[in-house]
Amino acid sequence: MADQKNVTILGATGAVGQQMMQCLEERDFPVGELRLLASARSAGAIIAWNGRLVRVEEATPDSFAGADIVLGAADNPVAEALLPHAVAAGACVVDNSSAFRLDPDVPLVIPEINPQDVALNQGIIANPNCATIIGLVCVAPLAAAAGVTRIICSTYQAASGAGLPGMEELQTENQAIVEGMPMPKPRAFAYQLAYNLIPQIGGFDGAGYTSEEMKMQNEGRKIMHDPNLRVNCTCVRVPVARSHSESITVELERPLTPAEAREILAAAPGVKVVDDPGTQQYPMPLETTDQDLVYVGRIREDLSAAPGTHGLTFWCCGDQIRKGAATNAVQIAELLLDL
Repeated sequence: MADQKNVTILGATGAVGQQMMQCLEERDFPVGELRLLASARSAGAIIAWNGRLVRVEEATPDSFAGADIVLGAADNPVAEALLPHAVAAGACVVDNSSAFRLDPDVPLVIPEINPQDVALNQGIIANPNCATIIGLVCVAPLAAAAGVTRIICSTYQAASGAGLPGMEELQTENQAIVEGMPMPKPRAFAYQLAYNLIPQIGGFDGAGYTSEEMKMQNEGRKIMHDPNLRVNCTCVRVPVARSHSESITVELERPLTPAEAREILAAAPGVKVVDDPGTQQYPMPLETTDQDLVYVGRIREDLSAAPGTHGLTFWCCGDQIRKGAATNAVQIAELLLDL
């Protein structure tokens, strides 16, 4: 058993923060003191964790004294304002916001892909975007085997990507439809999500891509140490409570048959192959909710590949709150125990 570590969670009352608490308990992380930080309106709440009762405290710059590891589950402004104080207090931070992901001095880590980068940290390690994690856990083993030069991806992202407000809003909308009640005004999303699709996550840039769509390329290049990786991504919010799905086509440097790809992915960490179209077996968000593996299936040749080139297409699903956020962060924290 590793020495116990004092762990602080910033944003502890949100969906990801709550899941971080559950993951720490499930994975038997050696927690000494657990400190839960949130906004002033949540301060004073009592949360039961692993046989303890922990009082939520208001997050301030002075909240990190004595912390060994800080797990960040707050939005960018809070992360930028407070997490440098955690580093100054001597803690190592694993942050789920996007505030530090592209900072060249901050490692961006998916433990199944680049665990060695944890050792490069200068106090902060960034947790990648949820869709990036779910997609690259499947892409990286294929890249190691045959080289990946290009990714074409469409994501089908659940309401959970907007946290508890998004999940609650979808539930409220569904209830209004079932009961024949007036539809409430959208707050978490720009439009009604129930019975709908919203082809925008994040703001648009001058080329017409959203900030969410650019994360797969920008973060993927950093995680896979490939500055030439090309990605074309379309991100869509779908009326699913939890677990993101992705349709991915990869352009390969060397040929790889679907059977070979299945064998490679079946042996890859964090991946479960569910791929038997004959018996209607394929990944679905309902099946991947509340667990940590990324399911992959529908593996087939890319029929649109140009002559002389090679490509594969597949479908994958993973829990956005767990592997796409909280579990990945706790896995990074586990790597810190070995440093």
